[in-house]
Amino acid sequence: MVSPMHADGSLDLESAAKVATHLVDHGHDGLVVSGTTGESPTTTDDEKVRLIQAVVAAVGDRAVIIAGVGSNDTAHTVELARRAQAAGAHGLLVVTPYYNKPPQAGLVAHFTAAADASDLPVMIYDIPGRCGIAIAEDTYLRIAEHDRITAVKDARADLWLAGTLMQATGLDWYSGDDAMNLAHFANGAVGFVGVSSQVGPAAYGQFAAAVIEGRWDEARAVHRSLVPLVEAVMNVTQGAIMAKAALALQGLIESPAVRLPLVPADAVQTELVRTALATIDSRRN
Repeated sequence: MVSPMHADGSLDLESAAKVATHLVDHGHDGLVVSGTTGESPTTTDDEKVRLIQAVVAAVGDRAVIIAGVGSNDTAHTVELARRAQAAGAHGLLVVTPYYNKPPQAGLVAHFTAAADASDLPVMIYDIPGRCGIAIAEDTYLRIAEHDRITAVKDARADLWLAGTLMQATGLDWYSGDDAMNLAHFANGAVGFVGVSSQVGPAAYGQFAAAVIEGRWDEARAVHRSLVPLVEAVMNVTQGAIMAKAALALQGLIESPAVRLPLVPADAVQTELVRTALATIDSRRN
């Protein structure tokens, strides 16, 4: 979920509650607050707490609220985990430490410290393209032994490895790549953590329901109908930029403002996402 902001860049908690309510009303059973799409690198710790509180107050009785607490500083991640639990989050998303490229032993220690910091279940986020390091198979086996490490958000686009790790670890597997959702479901994933799903929630809900109920022809059809939306939101520029442009077009947020070094969608990008939204069958909006 994006972190809505006013035109001046300040946090817009009213719009955050509005978006959260809209998403749950349209089938989302969980929301990630302060993930990368929530611009976690440029929101303060206090803002992260206020976002959790606003979303929990709005929909916490109807959906699982997961707080992004990952960073490349283990002590900071531990502090964010503790504050997220105090703010009412139901679970934590912990990304692989980025930029500093720790050894695998460091990853084990980092994820263990994050899981030890609260009583909340932890979803590990594996995205080498952003973090510069992948979680090794042996590391997965070690961290899966922790009682509170229960799930993985997988953005590696390696289905063979995903299947191997699902079998070896017993962790719940979630697609972390919008373009790979169908393939991950076919491979045994239990869900997805998406970006474009917040701008086409009803269609994604139909897609997920079709998978759960074994209606694979329908799932494929909905998945293919979402290709233009995924292309516009994920492959034009940074996902938070385009998701905010789409949500602003839909009247769900006051402004598409983002914080530097991100910049708002320009006129051409905004038109691309407008066109993509129009391609979704009206029955699914």
